[in-house]
Amino acid sequence: MSQSIPDTMQAVAIDRFGGPEVLTWQTLPVPDIGPDEVLIRLMAIGVGVWDMWERDGAFRQLFCERYGAEPTFPYVIGFEGAGTVVAMGSNVTRFQVGDRVYADHHINPKGGFYAEYVAVDAGHVVPIPDGLTVEEAGAMPVDAITALLGLDNVLDLSPDETVLIFGAGGGLGHLAVQLAKRMGARVFAVASGEDGVELVRRLGADAAVDGRKDDVASASRAFAPHGIDAALLTAGGEVAERALATLRDGGRIAYPRGVQPQPKARPGMNIKQYVGDDARLEDFEKLNRLISSGPFEVHIAQTFPLERAADAHQALGEHYLGKLVLLPGW
Repeated sequence: MSQSIPDTMQAVAIDRFGGPEVLTWQTLPVPDIGPDEVLIRLMAIGVGVWDMWERDGAFRQLFCERYGAEPTFPYVIGFEGAGTVVAMGSNVTRFQVGDRVYADHHINPKGGFYAEYVAVDAGHVVPIPDGLTVEEAGAMPVDAITALLGLDNVLDLSPDETVLIFGAGGGLGHLAVQLAKRMGARVFAVASGEDGVELVRRLGADAAVDGRKDDVASASRAFAPHGIDAALLTAGGEVAERALATLRDGGRIAYPRGVQPQPKARPGMNIKQYVGDDARLEDFEKLNRLISSGPFEVHIAQTFPLERAADAHQALGEHYLGKLVLLPGW
């Protein structure tokens, strides 16, 4: 089942691995879909540090291991986005043409999300929950599901526990603050800059400090005199280590792959690295239920036209809150 679909689309693709300069505006074929796939007309595309790693070739070996072949050029990068369903494979029954959806697919052999259309396995496609705009939905998938997996599957966070969220003003962190509150936890948030502290307080953090200038350890002990129960780290370093020293004996620490420097294990604490690309459909369904349970904000710092993806990659190295988003020029 489908609607009228062009043969070609505009996309940002690379013809070799490298820096932002390899991102070029190209006309490419609209990807075909298999029986278990959905074709999405993209309206918003999230930008994350993983896009830089894909662009510069850091995932080349993983691509080879996963698909048994080298990546081919032109190569469209991008892990996440949102839009409307325009076609479905014969085995797909969960959607109808015109449905508003978001999707998360890491290292897609049919091409990533920096394009007007993307073909995605239906198991990675989810309806946009009530209350979110398509721009918010396109910005959040990777960070939101990674936050949920860390809080729920790894930390097994329980109501009334205390949780430290380090890097709370970032893409993953500001979503984790809101999800942890909906899970009943008390949140101690460490953000960067006064603007970050203001954001996470507005989003419901029970206490928030500026990791750049505040005494994080003293504030943490004041918040939880007997020690923090759990911690989710989106960044590492000296300040993070001082914050982790305030966890109680038996405290749990989770951090997604890619956090550098990696936090150090210490006696009496359980620490685990995890990946955000092994989520199941039921994880996304739980994410949607949590989002739909009340007002939820995906903070978008800046939007860029899709053809200016290189500018968005430059902005990834600057201070900003929340997420960056690319918008196709429909």
